[in-house]
Amino acid sequence: MSTSADLHDPQQELIDGFSIFAPPPGFYESPYPYYRALREREPVHENADGSYYLTRYEDVRRVYRTKSMTSDKTEMFTKKYGPGPLLEQHTTSMLFSDPPYHTRIRNLLRHAFTPRALAQLEHRVVDLVDNLIERCREQGGMDLVLDFAFPLPVEVICSMLGIDTSERERLQEWSRLILTPLEPTATPEMVAEGNQAVTEFSAFLRDLLAEKRVNMARGVRAGDILEDLINSQDSEDDPLTEDELVQNCILLLNGGHETTTNLVGNGMKAMFDSPDQLRALQQDPSLIGSAIEEMLRFDSPLQIGNRGIAEPFEVGGITLTTGTQVLTSIGGANHDPEAFDNPDVFDIARTPNKHLAFAAGIHACIGAPLARMEGTIAIGKLVAAFPEIERTGPVSRGGRARFRGLTSMPVSV
Repeated sequence: MSTSADLHDPQQELIDGFSIFAPPPGFYESPYPYYRALREREPVHENADGSYYLTRYEDVRRVYRTKSMTSDKTEMFTKKYGPGPLLEQHTTSMLFSDPPYHTRIRNLLRHAFTPRALAQLEHRVVDLVDNLIERCREQGGMDLVLDFAFPLPVEVICSMLGIDTSERERLQEWSRLILTPLEPTATPEMVAEGNQAVTEFSAFLRDLLAEKRVNMARGVRAGDILEDLINSQDSEDDPLTEDELVQNCILLLNGGHETTTNLVGNGMKAMFDSPDQLRALQQDPSLIGSAIEEMLRFDSPLQIGNRGIAEPFEVGGITLTTGTQVLTSIGGANHDPEAFDNPDVFDIARTPNKHLAFAAGIHACIGAPLARMEGTIAIGKLVAAFPEIERTGPVSRGGRARFRGLTSMPVSV
């Protein structure tokens, strides 16, 4: 005879009525039990709007590697945002575009991420990290997110683009307001604030471009990447237009800021939660490379991607028709036991580690080498400088499903 206890099914309870567009409160704190339940029970989960949410590694990898997928979100974003600056930003940047436009823009922006460009930036990253660590040493502690993970990537991007670092707080706020409407559900307030942020950020960049052109004409050069991009407008066969340059500079700042901040915050939280792994890294600094990869896998900075079906696509026994929208669960894929042994264990020596934190295929994150460099220097130096570093207060996490990161984590040293 069955009892109510026999019928209790915790996994089914997690996915009954589940919607990524309105996740349950516990999802933001830890989405991984939900990912597991979806992978095992509904790996091709149909959303109320007719889109599908995929949580298995191989399914997500196939979506990223299939050339017939589309990243163009013009129709989706027009419905979501309506006409305005926010729509222009997200449809002009290369992130939500297809070849040949995507190929052209990515090739033009390659100036920012060549090995030579990154090598020139590395000393700046080292100096910034050293200064932040010294400030922490003097104070005996810090908020690891607000005082370390936030300022570092924004100041690096400012250096890349030749923007005065005194503008850091404004840039961070614009970035937050522009990225927040990319969450699965965007409120009218989010859209209005995003539109205003794009307008202000664009005006700021146009003034900066005008100033740089005047200085360059006078022979005054700062040697930053924005000057390279301006030069490319004269030397390339199909150069960036002014609008393309502005909108993709916004993309560079947004992407560069969000990924590294979340990598450092999430990665250090994972080590505080697994102190044996923190000690292992302190005892063997050569593990920093694999540690960064494990941080990217274990608590990925970006948790959700999007693609559109351009040709019928079979997944999990279901054929998705042309025009169907697919949401890829990067966090779910990176915890799939079919791809990773003991995926819920944080192991800084894990190898191989073919995570999908930076997506894959033609849309693999162009800034991945920069994020890895920043994370390697920041976390490597931090744990080496402070053998007794520990968390001293509650951790605050932003209530976002797509971008997973912390807003506060106090530590003592």
